[in-house]
Amino acid sequence: MKKLCLLICFIPFFGMSQDYCNIYGKIKIVDSFEDYKVKIVDSFEDIKILKVDSFSDQEGRWEIVDSFEDFKIKFVDSFEDFTIKFVDSFEGCD
Repeated sequence: MKKLCLLICFIPFFGMSQDYCNIYGKIKIVDSFEDYKVKIVDSFEDIKILKVDSFSDQEGRWEIVDSFEDFKIKFVDSFEDFTIKFVDSFEGCD
């Protein structure tokens, strides 16, 4: 009975995922073992991304790195977790 109660208590946490607006910082582009699958689009994006070389501490700013990443991203054409558009200004979620 205790196992059933514990299972029921933790079921809502399995379906929860991180808000894509909170995915910023140091990003490593990978081909496998990704944290998120992302599709690059020209319109109707979920979040606008500004590539930066430093100060990637705000929503919508990605610093592309090879190591010591905060998140690992795989670019895909379908079955994405969210969509992005690379911009020169006005980055972030709408």
